[in-house]
Amino acid sequence: MTKTNDERLLDKKITRRQMMKMTGAGAVGLAIGASGMGGVLKAFGKDILEDQSTVANKVDFYGKHQSGIATAVQTSIYFASLNVLVTSKSQLQDLFQMWTPLAVQMMNGDLIGTASENALIPPKDTGEAKGLDANNLTITFGVGPSLFEKKELGLSHLKPKELQDLPHFPKDQLEETFTGGDICIQACADDPQVAFHAVRNLIRAASGKVSLKWSQAGFNSIPLKNGKKETPRNLFAFKDGTENPITDNEKDMNEVVWVQSGDSKPWMAGGTYLVARRIQMHLETWDRTALREQEATFGRHRGSGAPLGKKGEFEAMDIDRKDANGNPIVPETSHTFLAKKANARLLRRSFSYSSGVMDATGTFDAGLLFISFQKNPKQFIKIQNSLGRLDKMNEYITHRGSALFACFPGIKKGSYIGEALFNTL
Repeated sequence: MTKTNDERLLDKKITRRQMMKMTGAGAVGLAIGASGMGGVLKAFGKDILEDQSTVANKVDFYGKHQSGIATAVQTSIYFASLNVLVTSKSQLQDLFQMWTPLAVQMMNGDLIGTASENALIPPKDTGEAKGLDANNLTITFGVGPSLFEKKELGLSHLKPKELQDLPHFPKDQLEETFTGGDICIQACADDPQVAFHAVRNLIRAASGKVSLKWSQAGFNSIPLKNGKKETPRNLFAFKDGTENPITDNEKDMNEVVWVQSGDSKPWMAGGTYLVARRIQMHLETWDRTALREQEATFGRHRGSGAPLGKKGEFEAMDIDRKDANGNPIVPETSHTFLAKKANARLLRRSFSYSSGVMDATGTFDAGLLFISFQKNPKQFIKIQNSLGRLDKMNEYITHRGSALFACFPGIKKGSYIGEALFNTL
């Protein structure tokens, strides 16, 4: 009797499971071509699936929330937005299941693949991170609005109402090259090659299942004072991220960052929304601007990061303060004044970038890969609308790219990335 395609596929999966058991492939851990179903995941050895607590400069993969959000900011990022090529929900599920042990391995500071390599075929790992430790690598995964619009995936009923393309804001000059995407991978580390290696190998392992839509590398320099990390500066030399919520304060993070049960679709509980904006900073114009004007543009002192008229970086930004003549001390058109006026908060986790020149004039293509996390995209939208056309910063920046992603909640041991989404009926 002729078998259906589904029956042939089932036979193929059974044969592969049996083969793995017979050869012991599941015990050593990394069959990149494996289907990634639950049984295969359980076949991976515990030494690969578990966080290795003894590893130097190690951030845990497993936890209540994904890493790379509340984690202390690192010095490097490689951010990638991907298009999905798979054509069914089960294939998409396989993709995330296949990625899970790879992410654990790389966050443990290991190369992917087995200890012995066959010299007659390409190595499983590209190898450029060999000899480097974990370097506080974090890998964060999210899904974009367009993923749920692919009819063949059958996910439209699981799309959160909050997950919509961001509206067009005043002064936006977005380029399709740096906009949108079905899936994002944010890899951050204290070494740029470690961050790039993580994204490169995840995409390589998913060959034929995803394609790269756009990507951006970024960097931070984090000063140390008395052994304590200070707020990094952007390419305009001002501190970036001063008024972030306290990441180890559960109440603060629940109010600002983490989606609570009942806030959105059930699979989003414990997750968050990631906004990515590629912002070109017109360095040549800024460099011709007087310091006093620069500070009036930000609403802060460049040296200390303190609000204008104050001395400490973390002193309250009181936008109602007036000088002796009754004029606002913090200008009403300053970036900080307008952002504060919006009365909305978010967690900034931005990085600077420099990607050559924009055109034949030699203008820097440099700026800020703005990344923020919030429990509802409305928080970002409210601030961006408040900045509007009034923001004096608009003279010096242009928004070139934009994307919004829903980041999954954390992954439990024995589970996989995005399991709550795929287990929702």
